[in-house]
Amino acid sequence: MSFPILSLTIWLPILAGFLIIAVGDRPARKLAGIAAILTFLVSLPLYFGFDSSTATMQFQESLAWLPSFGINYALGIDGISMPLIILTTIINVIVVISAWEVIKDRPSVYLGAFSIMTGLMIGVFSAMDAMLFYVFFEATLIPMFLIIGIWGGPRRVYATVKFFLYTFLGSVFMLIALIYMYNQGGSFAISDLHALALSKDQQFWIFLAFLAAFAVKIPMWPVHTWLPDAHVEAPTAGSAVLAAIMLKMGGYGFLRFSLPVTPDASSQMDTFMIAISLVAVVYIGFVALAQRDMKKLIAYSSISHMGFVTLGIFIAFRLIAKDDMSGVALGIEGAIMQMVSHGFISAAMFLCVGVMYDRIHSREIADYGGVINTMPIFAAFMVFFAMANAGLPGTSGFVGEFMVILASFKTNFWIAFLAALTLILGAAYTLWMVKRVIMGPIGNDKVAALTDINSREFWMLAILAIFVLLIGVWPNLIGGVMHASVENLVQQISTSKY
Repeated sequence: MSFPILSLTIWLPILAGFLIIAVGDRPARKLAGIAAILTFLVSLPLYFGFDSSTATMQFQESLAWLPSFGINYALGIDGISMPLIILTTIINVIVVISAWEVIKDRPSVYLGAFSIMTGLMIGVFSAMDAMLFYVFFEATLIPMFLIIGIWGGPRRVYATVKFFLYTFLGSVFMLIALIYMYNQGGSFAISDLHALALSKDQQFWIFLAFLAAFAVKIPMWPVHTWLPDAHVEAPTAGSAVLAAIMLKMGGYGFLRFSLPVTPDASSQMDTFMIAISLVAVVYIGFVALAQRDMKKLIAYSSISHMGFVTLGIFIAFRLIAKDDMSGVALGIEGAIMQMVSHGFISAAMFLCVGVMYDRIHSREIADYGGVINTMPIFAAFMVFFAMANAGLPGTSGFVGEFMVILASFKTNFWIAFLAALTLILGAAYTLWMVKRVIMGPIGNDKVAALTDINSREFWMLAILAIFVLLIGVWPNLIGGVMHASVENLVQQISTSKY
């Protein structure tokens, strides 16, 4: 086994997190900053050392964990998981910057919880053993539960309990499915689950079990109601990580489990999945238009944009039926691109709201107006991220949505038409918020007293802006590394198991 770079990337932030909690508040910020930067630097060889010409799992590690149950500590990445790991390590750095001066109450525990959660999320994207995946998948709930429950808003207890119950109960069905498949094949290795011969009925019930876990995590309509509450009550960094990384675990689960393990059931359920994805894209877009709280508006926007992820994933089966294999890869790659892009944009939008909340202590759109007059540099960043959220060409927000819409056109004009409505709705609710908050004359005395962003806030937003722009003008930065892995996935799901 070569140098265990994946283990280092996972356990460095976890162990650092416990150390940050142990050392106390005074040195916690510096230690958290050092740990976040080191984790990011350690993750870079995963990108620069990645062989994009092969679909083989890379940087593999394997140790016996619970051999009597056939459970191994097995790690590895491909072109689907690697971009999500890099996204996670970047967001971790941003989180530390965002909380550097803002969090006064027990900052060591706050920053330590985020550091631990970063390692657990990387574990989710690296696990090659299904039970190891499940352990990491569920363990991420604990630090987020504490972050919302301790540092959240007035209704934080309600929001965090609702968040925990929704996501935990959904995952119970996944655990049942994994144990069932182990009894069928005698292995928890994800590659062995992919090769497991399952009947049509077996696939159907296993697909539903996975759906219960991953649909809640994304979240898909109608199991989305926990997300706006969690976002509104979570501290700013909690909202950023929740939107940027934790929601992507659901989309990743569909790609890693649902499609290759139950391809026939996925094909059988494609109409249903496309329908509820379009409901998320269109209906939730209209719901976002009605919001008066900026955080809640962005939360509903996240649900709408994540609808593109599941749409791109399941539109693939319609294209397989039409024997249009080029469109299959286009839809799945668009879904992955959308996950990475949304990670940067959603984090930036929540952090922008956090910048204003730290000054005025209000998220209500009506409490602002004319912010551009007192915070011109901040206003430039927020307008840029708003344009990206609306899918402006040249930003990362356009790339994934365009790819999914293009794949939808290859399937059905009306599916593509409904999907494309998000470009109109996204512009409507985002620009409406920008107009009310940023533009126009100064709205009140509190806005008149605002001061522009400091250097810490500038670099926090600038780093995100660079990635949003870079992916927008050079999408092959992500697309190039995922192509071989997506082609391999397409080959897996296009072959019936029965």
